Formats: sequence, C-alpha cells, structure tokens
Amino acid sequence: MKQATKTKSISLTGARQALRRHASSEKAKVNQWFFKTGKGEYADGDRFIGVTVPQIRSIAKQYHNLSLAQVLKLLSSKIHEERLFALLILVAQFKHGEANTQKQIADAYVANLQYVNNWDLVDSSAHYILGAYLKDKSRKILYTLARSQRLWDRRVSIITTLHFIKEGDFSDTMKLAGLLLKDNEDLMHKAVGWMLREVGKKDQHVLEGFLKTHYQQMPRTMLRYAIERFSQTKRTGFLKGRL
Repeated sequence: MKQATKTKSISLTGARQALRRHASSEKAKVNQWFFKTGKGEYADGDRFIGVTVPQIRSIAKQYHNLSLAQVLKLLSSKIHEERLFALLILVAQFKHGEANTQKQIADAYVANLQYVNNWDLVDSSAHYILGAYLKDKSRKILYTLARSQRLWDRRVSIITTLHFIKEGDFSDTMKLAGLLLKDNEDLMHKAVGWMLREVGKKDQHVLEGFLKTHYQQMPRTMLRYAIERFSQTKRTGFLKGRL
C-alpha cells in the first residue's frame, strides 16, 4: 500500500494535480498580459493557469525523479507553467546526472526546443543545460540557432553563452553578438545586451573593444543594456557617439 502511494506521488498525473492546486485565475490573467499572449504578440495563444514561479520551483523539487519521458510530456504541454516545471526538472536532473544522463537531457532539450517558446523558459534553462553541456564540446549548434527564423532559437543561442561567460570564456558571446546585431526583435536586443553586460562584469576592456567597433550599428536597447554598469560619462559617450 505504501509503495502504491509513493508511485502515485511521482506520477505525471500527480505533478499536474500539484500544479493545479496552486492555480489562480487572477494570476493567470496577469501572466497572459505580461507574457504577451494576445493575437499577433510573441506568445500568441499561450495558456496560463496562474501558478507562481516560487510555487513551481517548490513543486519541481518534489517531482525531480520523474522519468525523462514523463518530463518531456510535460514540456510539450499547452500550459506554460507545465513547460516551465518540466524545464526546471531537466535543469536539476542535468546538474546531478552522470555524463550519459547529461547527454540524454541535452539531446532531448535541443530536440524539443519548439516547446521552449518564451523568454522565461529560455532564460531558465539554456545556459544551465545546453551551456553546461557544450562547455568542452563543439558549439556549432549555437551558430545554427542564431541564424534560425525562430525568435526563441536565436535567444537560446546567446543565452546559452552565459555559462561560458561565468567561466571567463567570452569568444562565442562576442561572435554571436556580432551575428545578432541586426536582429529585428526587441527581446533579442535585450538578450544580447544582457550577455554583453555580463561579459563587461568579468572584463570591461573586452566589452569596450566590442562596443567601439559596433556601437553605431547596435539597436538602442541593446546598447543601453550593454553599458548599464558603465560610468555616466562613458554611457553618455556611447549613446551620443562622442567616442
């Protein structure tokens, strides 16, 4: 009897029920507005049930032993919170997994990128899974993603490099930033600017070298994000082109 209870507690159905116990129609409405789910917006048609991120993280800890097949079913859900829940579990399983498990998770992540389809989903997973996996491997896939027509693939490409940045490796961030300079999406301007700012935290000279070459071609939002930690004088110089 106890074994039956334990099995039920880590089931796919149990995970979904746990999420729904925290659902809020009011929060769902706020999230649908915040994440731009209206017609023609970047998350057109996405569905929310109104579970907060701290609640999702807490529940994910309880269901961290779900099988990869179960997690991928959640990842393919039409419900946004279920997709985030699945990604948080994958991040935890990757972190604590052996090399073979990590490869399976990274491969599954790339194969299911169609479901990683909003900025919070990308930012909660790309550098933790793909970035960590590619640490000592070819990063060719990032350049393929950077050239994708799909916004979220391009965001994955640059956000993945946050893992490299934290270890003092900036080369792919700078190359990808160059490729993405003319991206039309504001969410990409913010993502690239953010990663450039992270490089600057580690080595401001590297960032300044990139900016002096490219700042005149950079979208304003990207530039503002990149120079956020500069002195007022330097920020003004880049923004007004007085360099």
